Amino acid sequence: MAYNPLSEAEKTFILHGVQDDFRNDGRSRRDYRPMEFETNVITSASGSTRFCLANSDIIVGIKPEIDVPLSNRPNEGKIDFFVDCSANALLDFEGRGGEELALEISNCLRLAYSAAESFDLKALCILPKHQCWKLFVDILILQCSGNLYDAISFAVKCALFNTRIPRVSSALLDGGNVDLTLSDDPLDCDRLNVESAPLLVTTCRIGDQCVVDPSTEEEICSTGSIVIGVSQDKVTLLKTISGSFHPETLENSIDLAVNTALKINTKLLSALKEEEKKIGPSIRHHKSSFLM
Repeated sequence: MAYNPLSEAEKTFILHGVQDDFRNDGRSRRDYRPMEFETNVITSASGSTRFCLANSDIIVGIKPEIDVPLSNRPNEGKIDFFVDCSANALLDFEGRGGEELALEISNCLRLAYSAAESFDLKALCILPKHQCWKLFVDILILQCSGNLYDAISFAVKCALFNTRIPRVSSALLDGGNVDLTLSDDPLDCDRLNVESAPLLVTTCRIGDQCVVDPSTEEEICSTGSIVIGVSQDKVTLLKTISGSFHPETLENSIDLAVNTALKINTKLLSALKEEEKKIGPSIRHHKSSFLM
């Protein structure tokens, strides 16, 4: 994160606020900052969203392409993630400064979505061993105000919910060649089931307590941070960003992340369905927001 000097008095104020469960912006240790999303923001993509978590601003676009399944997973499709950090988001991102962070976030998302319990890749298979859909998920970070892992995972889930894949009318295998027929109707498409798609939750240890959704100032005061991937049936410790955790503290952090992720998942899906109900199948934009 960008260098943001804090005086010792400011660090002490943040530390005492976390200890008293009253953070410097009025939140408890379990609260997220306000979130807002807008879908269908990229007309050339099959699914897209613009997601804001406080001042963090992220755009996600998804495009499906026909590919060949992996030999060790012949009945599954593919999903890949590409993250681009705008130089305007943080001073640290100027030049090639954001490449390492972008690679780390991409790897965390790939690991979280690779489990069968997290995301149904079989739904992307067209003809086992021969043809499948590959989803290219492009992520652009426009602005950062801390907690990028979480915000990006929320944005990806919104974009996947919004994604429409052309329906395959017929798939024929003739002498090793695959002949596909796709529907010409833009509204005749398949949707993805994202009910169990994973969310990433970052927990920071500040003093003796752990918090979710750390601000940039709280990240500076943190003595340890971990990223946990949570879906309905699977919990994965994806990355230790900094510091170390006592076993008991680690267990408390995981419990905090799981409980928070399940609540966010419920509210996020509810907001996505409500937005879709309002705008229907059109490509009009509509902003939705919710609090945790």
